Amino acid sequence: MSNSREAIALARLAEEGRRYWASTPGQAIWRAERACIGPLCERWFGPHALELGFGPALTDMCPVHHSLRWAPTEAFAETPSTLVCPPDALPLPDGCLNLVVVHHLLEVLPNPHHVLQEAVRVTADEGHLVLFGWLPFGIAGWARLWPEQRRHFPGRGRWRSPARLRDWLTFVDFETHRVDYCGFRLPGGLARNAVLEAVGRRHNLPLSDCYMIHARRRSQLAQPRRGRMSFAPSLPGSAVGGATRLGPQPERVTEGE
Repeated sequence: MSNSREAIALARLAEEGRRYWASTPGQAIWRAERACIGPLCERWFGPHALELGFGPALTDMCPVHHSLRWAPTEAFAETPSTLVCPPDALPLPDGCLNLVVVHHLLEVLPNPHHVLQEAVRVTADEGHLVLFGWLPFGIAGWARLWPEQRRHFPGRGRWRSPARLRDWLTFVDFETHRVDYCGFRLPGGLARNAVLEAVGRRHNLPLSDCYMIHARRRSQLAQPRRGRMSFAPSLPGSAVGGATRLGPQPERVTEGE
C-alpha cells in the first residue's frame, strides 16, 4: 500500500464502501453489528481504541477515553481523531491500543494478512481484537454465485469463514474468545427483522450475513486475573510517526504519573 496506484485503488474502494454503509441495506447490517458488539464493548475500558473500516463508528458506546478512527486519505477523515495511513502500516507503537476493530476489510484488501498482523501488533496484551466478516454460506454469500454480485461492494473480494480467520489468529498467537453471528434476514429482505435477529442471536445460528470474532492474545488467556485490569500507558503524541493525524494530539504521560 505504498505507491500511488495502490493508494488510488484504496481510495476508490473506500468511496464504494462508504456508499454501501450509507445505503438502506448497509445501515440495516451496521445496526445489527452494533447491537452485536454493544453488550461486550460496554464492559471494555482503557485509554485508546482504533476502528479500521469504511463504515460509521461501531464502538462509540465503549468507555474508552480516546477512540481513533482510520481513513486512507484526509478526504475520508470524518472526525478529529482520525489516523490517516495505509491499513497495513500503522505508525503506532506495539501494544498501545486496548481495543482494535477491523470492520469488513480483510475481504477486500489485497494484503489481508499484513493488515491483521498490524492490528495484532498494536493490540495491548490485555486488549481486545474484534474482526467483522461476511459469512460465505449465509444468504448474502449464496447471492455471490452470480458474478454481478462480486463486482460491487460488499460482494467483491474474498469472503472467509470464521474457522479460517480463527486459524489466522492462532498463527499470530491470538485465541478466539467467541464468534457471534448477526444480520439475519429472509431472502430478498433486509437485516432488520427483529424476530429473526432475536432468534438467530439467541441460538447463535451460522445462517446470517455476517459474523463477529472476539480474540485476545494467547499468553494472557492462560494467566489468572487478579484485581482490576491493567492497561498500556497512554499513547504519546509522537507515536503517530509520519502519518497524518487530524485534531489535537494526546498529552504525553511520563512514568510515575
